[in-house]
Amino acid sequence: MKFFKILLPFFIFCSIYAQAQLPIEPVFKQAYEKQTRDGNGKPGKNYWQNSSKYKLKINFNPVSRLLNGNVNVVYTNNSPDTLKQIWFKIYPNLYKKGTPYEQGTPKVAKISESDLGAGVNIKNIATGGKDLTDYAIDGTNMTVNVPAVLPGKTITFAINYSYILNKGSHIRTGQVDEGSYFVAYFFPRIAVYDDIDGWNKFPYTGDAEFYNDFDQFNAEITVPNGYGVWATGDLLNASEVFQKEIVKKLNSASVNDGVVDVITEQELKDKKVTQIKGFNTFKFEAKNVTDFVFALSDHYIWKSTSVVVDSTTKRRTRVDAVFNPIHKDYYEVIDFARKTVDIMSHTFPKWPYPYNHETVFDGLDQMEYPMMVNDNPVEDRNGCITLTTHEIFHTMFPFYMGINETKYGWMDEGWASMGEWVLSTIIEPTFTDDYGIEATASASGTKNDVPIMTLTPDLKGAGSFTNTYPKPALAYHFVKDYLGNELFTKALHNYINNWNGKHPMPYDFFYSINEGSGKNLDWFWKRWFFEDGIVDMAIENAVKTNSGYIITIENTGKKPMPIDLELMYEDGSTEKNHSTIAAWENGNDTYDINIKTTKKLKKIVMGDAFTPDKVKSDNTFKVN
Repeated sequence: MKFFKILLPFFIFCSIYAQAQLPIEPVFKQAYEKQTRDGNGKPGKNYWQNSSKYKLKINFNPVSRLLNGNVNVVYTNNSPDTLKQIWFKIYPNLYKKGTPYEQGTPKVAKISESDLGAGVNIKNIATGGKDLTDYAIDGTNMTVNVPAVLPGKTITFAINYSYILNKGSHIRTGQVDEGSYFVAYFFPRIAVYDDIDGWNKFPYTGDAEFYNDFDQFNAEITVPNGYGVWATGDLLNASEVFQKEIVKKLNSASVNDGVVDVITEQELKDKKVTQIKGFNTFKFEAKNVTDFVFALSDHYIWKSTSVVVDSTTKRRTRVDAVFNPIHKDYYEVIDFARKTVDIMSHTFPKWPYPYNHETVFDGLDQMEYPMMVNDNPVEDRNGCITLTTHEIFHTMFPFYMGINETKYGWMDEGWASMGEWVLSTIIEPTFTDDYGIEATASASGTKNDVPIMTLTPDLKGAGSFTNTYPKPALAYHFVKDYLGNELFTKALHNYINNWNGKHPMPYDFFYSINEGSGKNLDWFWKRWFFEDGIVDMAIENAVKTNSGYIITIENTGKKPMPIDLELMYEDGSTEKNHSTIAAWENGNDTYDINIKTTKKLKKIVMGDAFTPDKVKSDNTFKVN
C-alpha cells in the first residue's frame, strides 16, 4: 500500500504524457510532477499563488508632475519555498536616464532624450519597523534582501518614494494635456513569484506588457482643488470630494440604463464639480485585482450609465466615459462601451462582467487596466468602435484570468482581437473588422514569422504583431467555427472557471479547452501554435463526377484553416460552401470536397475575410 501511494502521482504523470501530442517544456513537466498543475487543464492539488495587500497614499502635484508616495504592503508567501529575497517592479524607471539602454535587449521603448529623468527616488524601505539597506535597483527591477519568509508567513514593507511623471513619450502613462494625467505603474510593487519560473525577472522595456498577482488595494490620492480623480476600484468617499449634485447624478447612473451627464462643461465653468477646498483626497478600494491605476483632470466631462451584467442576480456594472469635450468622437464612446459590457456579459464570452465599473479615459494610448482604459481619440467611427471593444475586452484577458502577458502576450491580445472582431460587428453590423488578417498573410513565411509559442520578448519585426494579435485570434476563431457556438462557449467557460483569479499558462489553456469540449485538439494546437509553416491553401483541381464535382484543396502551408468556396455556375447562379478545420484533422495535406449538383460549374473562388492566404493567385480556378 505504501508503495502504491508513493508511485501513484508518477503513474498519473506518465499517463498524461503518453497521451499528449504537444511538446512539453521542462518547467511545465516539473509543474505536473509537483502537481501544481494538472493534465486536464485544472490547477493541481498543490497549486499555490502569492498575494499582497497594499495601502497607497499618494500626493500628486499636477504643475510639477511630482508624485510623492507611501506604500504599505503585506505580502503573503503561499509557496512551499523560503524566500530570502523579494523582487519588486519599479516601472517608472523606464523613464530613468540610461535605463532603457541598459536592459540587455534591443527591444526597448523609444523615449526622447528630453523625457528621461532621475527615475524613482526610493527614500526609505522598512520591514517590521526596521530600515532595510540591503537592496539593489537594476533598471525596472529592485531586489531586497530580507529575513527569511517561511512558507505560509507574511512580510510587511513600508516604502517612501517619489518621481516626476513623464510629460512626453507617453507609453501607457503620463501627462495627457495641461490639466489631465493618466498615472499607471506608479508604485513599487512586488513581482510575481510562481510555480513555473519563480520570480518574474523580466525587465520592463516599454514593449512587452505585464504580469501581476491578484492583490487588494486601498488608495488615498490627494490632488489640488478642481481635479476629479477616476481609478481602479470603488470610490469610497464620493460625498467628501464631489459636490452634492455630482454625487446624486453618479448614484443615478449606477442604477439606470440611460446616459447621465455627471459632469458637464457648464458645471466645470461654474466650479460646481469638486468640493471647494485646497486639496481633495479620493479614497478607493479594489479587491482581487492585478493592478491599480488612476487618472485626473480639471476640465474633462463625464458621461455615465449602467447595464445589468448578471441576469440572475440583476447585478449592474457602471460604465463611464471621461473626456475632453473638444474630442467629438468621444461622445459616442459611452454607447460603444456600454454595448461592449452588455455583449460580453450576455453574448460573447457570455460571462457576467466581473467588476463594478469600467471607465474609458481620454488619454494618449490604447491600453487596458483593471476597470480602466486609456484610449486616445480617433477620427474614424469604426476605429472608435474597434478600439473601445478591444481594450474593454481585456477585462477578461488578462485581468480576470491573471495571464502572464510578459511571456505570452498571445494569451490576452489574441482574445482581445477576437473579441474586437465579434463585438464590433454586433455593434455595427455593416462593418467587418478584419484587423491583422492581411498582415498575417503577408508576414507568413518571412524570417520573423515564428511559432506562436515563442516568448513575447523574443519576437521581432512583423512577428511582434502577428504572433501576439491576429494569429492566436484566428486560432480561437477557427476552433469556435469547428466546435460550434454552444460547445465552444462551454469549453471557454471551462477555462475561465478553472483559472479566473489565478495564473494560467499555455498548456492550462490548451487542456482546459480540450477537457471542456470533450475533444482532443492537440492536433490543431501543435500545428498552429508550436510549428512553423506558412498560411496558404490552393485549389488543386475540380473533377466532374456523375453527381457533380470533386474539388481538391491543397494545404500547401500545413496550417489548418477553414475552407470557404464560392461556386459560380454557367447559369449565373452562385453557391457558398464551407468546411471547418476538421478538413485537416487527420494530418492530410489535401482535402476533397464533394459538390452534388446538376448544374455546370464555371469558376471557383476560395477565401473569406478571416482566412489569411499567402499566395492568392491559386485561389481562383476555372473549370473546363
